[in-house]
Amino acid sequence: MTKFVYTIEGLNLWVGRAFGWCIMILTFSVSYEVFVRYVLNSPTVWAFDVMVQMYGALFLMAGPYALAQDSHVRGDVLYRLFPIRWQARIDFVLYILFFFPGILALFWYGAEIAADSWRYKEVSWNSPARIQVYFFKTLIPVAGFLLILQGIAEMVRCWKAIKQGVWMDRLEDVHETEDMLMHKSEIHKP
Repeated sequence: MTKFVYTIEGLNLWVGRAFGWCIMILTFSVSYEVFVRYVLNSPTVWAFDVMVQMYGALFLMAGPYALAQDSHVRGDVLYRLFPIRWQARIDFVLYILFFFPGILALFWYGAEIAADSWRYKEVSWNSPARIQVYFFKTLIPVAGFLLILQGIAEMVRCWKAIKQGVWMDRLEDVHETEDMLMHKSEIHKP
């Protein structure tokens, strides 16, 4: 089961890193549009659509990545005080009651939305460029599917924590500077 969890987690880390490059495309498109609009007085018709699609792609595909890194916001005022076995039980029940119904709806209805968009070869009506949006809408069910996979991996993680009383380690990836400094200070405590 550990290999199963790490395989799914590795997939979501890879996808998150790949879509992280959307930030570069987004930054360059915003910079380009600002330059041509305000310096050259010649705005584009397509840059806004590119920015919206890059931001949307980044937002959608960051969800599975953040879940794999346990980076989603959690109201853990009391939760962190509980023993690990109780934390795992709470997480397990919450995944069943809240996470999976919402994510299954995202996947199901996202697939319908994407299929309709492909059938009509949908384009953006927000600008004269009429950029195709059916590629972008395909990311909705893809993100839903990756979240379902990661949710299953998280439930396996919870099950193991219920049985063993310790959380499985997560695959290492980049960390916030604050996390690194806190870890460093814990190591050097007397």
